[in-house]
This record gives sequence, C-alpha cells and structure tokens, in this order.
Amino acid sequence: MSTEAKARRSSWWALLPLTIFAGLAAAFFWGLFSKADELPSALVGRQVPEFALPPIEGMAEGFSNADLRGKVSIVNVWASWCVPCRVEMPLLVELAETGAVPIFGINYKDAPEAARAFLDDLGNPYTRIGADRNGRVSIDWGVYGLPETFVIDAEGQIAYKHVGPFDRRALEEKILPIVRRLQAEAGT
Repeated sequence: MSTEAKARRSSWWALLPLTIFAGLAAAFFWGLFSKADELPSALVGRQVPEFALPPIEGMAEGFSNADLRGKVSIVNVWASWCVPCRVEMPLLVELAETGAVPIFGINYKDAPEAARAFLDDLGNPYTRIGADRNGRVSIDWGVYGLPETFVIDAEGQIAYKHVGPFDRRALEEKILPIVRRLQAEAGT
C-alpha cells in the first residue's frame, strides 16, 4: 500500500468519531425539537386530578378542579422564572380578551411577588389562578416542563396536552379546533 493510500485511509478513520458524533447530535436535536408538543400523556381522556390550590398571595381567588366542571376550558401551568412562559403569554392574553374559552392558571413553584410582577408586566389572562408552591398538583397533572397547556372538556376530562410554549399556529391549528369541537359537543 502506498504512503498516499495509507494517509487517506488514516484520515478517514480519524473523521469517523466526528461523523458518528455529528449524526448522534443531529438525531438528538431532531427528536428533542421535532414534535415536543405532541408528547403523549397518560392523563388524556381521564378526569383532571382532584386539587384545591390557594390563590397567589395578594390575589383574590384560588383554583380547584371544581372550577372546571360544566364548561370547556384551558389550564396553563406557568411560572415567572420560565422564559418560554413569557413567550406565550401575549397569545394567552389575546385569547382571554376574545372570551372564547376560560383560561385557568397553575402557578408552579413561584414566589408570590414574582408571580404578581409577571402578571402585572405581561397581563393576566386567567379566570382563576392557583399557587402550586410545592409542585405537587403539577406532578399530579403529569407536568414535567413549563409551560404546559391542557384543554379540558365540559365533563372535566383532559382532552389535549401541549408541552412547551405554543405559537399562533399551534393555537389556531391544534388548540382552538379542539376547544371548538368540545364546545359544540357540549352545546356551549
């Protein structure tokens, strides 16, 4: 084997680990970002967990599973320290202003003053908000990253779960069609 052939062969072997790493990294990022909002939830089709959360300190009303009976609604789990929550908040405020569907909030492991400042800054789209200071209720809902948004049917069952911040396209093509279908089924 010539020296030139040996050099080509050895440079190919030197690039092999880099090529494998690049392929694995690409597969990881594709899996992570391609359909993150469509992760399955064992709770879809089941009743919402029973809970009763107090209000954020300094705010009027808390939030419980009883608030979800008899109407199609959206439940959004958020925190002031969550950057993606800040991204989706203008759409939640816009949706709340239409009156199309009540939006309830679960404030996850947040300092009351930070949560209030967040809502003062960006607007408060929520009909009611419960403070989940220790995160137990969010765990019962199957939350593992913020924000997460759930569509709840009039019977109090979870009909859809969106993981991560939603954009206008996800709102108009996924979330609102489900809300409208459920409202039509419920006659509301």
